[in-house]
Amino acid sequence: MTSGLDFLAAAKQCEIRELEQLALTSELVQHTAELVHALQKERGLSNLYLGSGGAQFGAARSRQAAQCLRVEGALHQAFDRLDTGGARIGNGARLFSRIAYVLHGLQALPALRERIEARGLAPAEATQAFVKLIAGLLAVVFEAADSATDPEISRLLVALFHFMQGKEFSGQERAAGAAAFTSGQAEAARQQQWLHLIDSQERCFKVFTEFAERGPVALWRHCQAGAALAELERLRRVACTAPVGSALDRALGQTWFDCCTERIDAMQAVEARLAADLLALCERKIAQARVDLQACQALRDTAPAAGLPPGAFFDAPAADGQVPALGPHLERSVLELVQEQSRRLQAMGDELATARAALNERKLVERAKGVLMAHRQLSEEDAYKLLRQTAMSQSRRLVDVAEAVLSMADFLPTRAR
Repeated sequence: MTSGLDFLAAAKQCEIRELEQLALTSELVQHTAELVHALQKERGLSNLYLGSGGAQFGAARSRQAAQCLRVEGALHQAFDRLDTGGARIGNGARLFSRIAYVLHGLQALPALRERIEARGLAPAEATQAFVKLIAGLLAVVFEAADSATDPEISRLLVALFHFMQGKEFSGQERAAGAAAFTSGQAEAARQQQWLHLIDSQERCFKVFTEFAERGPVALWRHCQAGAALAELERLRRVACTAPVGSALDRALGQTWFDCCTERIDAMQAVEARLAADLLALCERKIAQARVDLQACQALRDTAPAAGLPPGAFFDAPAADGQVPALGPHLERSVLELVQEQSRRLQAMGDELATARAALNERKLVERAKGVLMAHRQLSEEDAYKLLRQTAMSQSRRLVDVAEAVLSMADFLPTRAR
């Protein structure tokens, strides 16, 4: 007859397989983060190249494109190591569809670079092309976080995803600012976009600090305390408060780009720390699960066929809170093992629910923005601004306003342009 220890051993084996898949997924996330960082820099250089009419930054842009290709190769290898059978990945359908989308975008990337080289795109068009591809890569990270079944790993993935998203908004700000300064003129639409990107960064970094460990948070705060941030704030004020139609100093384009690059490179160090912590956590958990499996198998092999003595399961704990003596040490170890497993699974469930809540709130806000964009013919920035202003005026959480919008989606009027 199959014993309880047989099933405990089977549970441990399942846990090890899940952790091994999470380790592969975490490695994939690490390579994705590296490619996003490389593409962000290429995007900024492409804006400077196009903004200067091809007179500047051509060589630097070409070198960065070559770097992107090298990093892309490592990401392809990480894709190849995934279990595409999907049986061992809880969120396989969505994760694999995101990867398919990204692969399609990477195949189209050489043609985009050729158009930029030929100056066949405006800076804003080139920016949006890179934004679309990077958004696809970030969606891969989001699905990886949403599929994690271990709460500690899930928390780190949530922290990493939101930090990467905040860093992407920083990259978009770098590109937008470079285009603004090299254009030589202040524009109202660009200023509004700029302020939206600043606000979006702050929201993402707030979630990051809530879910990350102390080390990465301390590293991030150290990055925020340098002279580069003070210069960044000064340049933001120069561009965002300039009267519409007034001239901007074109020479500040290079200063802005260098200042943002210094900040984003510092962010990349935080990102790398998060990714390394994630992989190390996976390795520790796999090692511990294997030790637990060996202990469980040893107990199973040496335990008496009859298992625990009658009534042992229902015995009340001793006054000091410890499990009472059950006779042989072996029998006590079996019961303790079962109880420890039960307590651990309960704690994991509670913590995992907390991590999933952050991801679910993001889904609700994104869906509500989509409803407002479709029914009110708003831009993404204006849709988010409306949600935020409504939440502030009604003293409600943003996610509560998003849920209200979704509940009324069928009754919202559609406005023609």
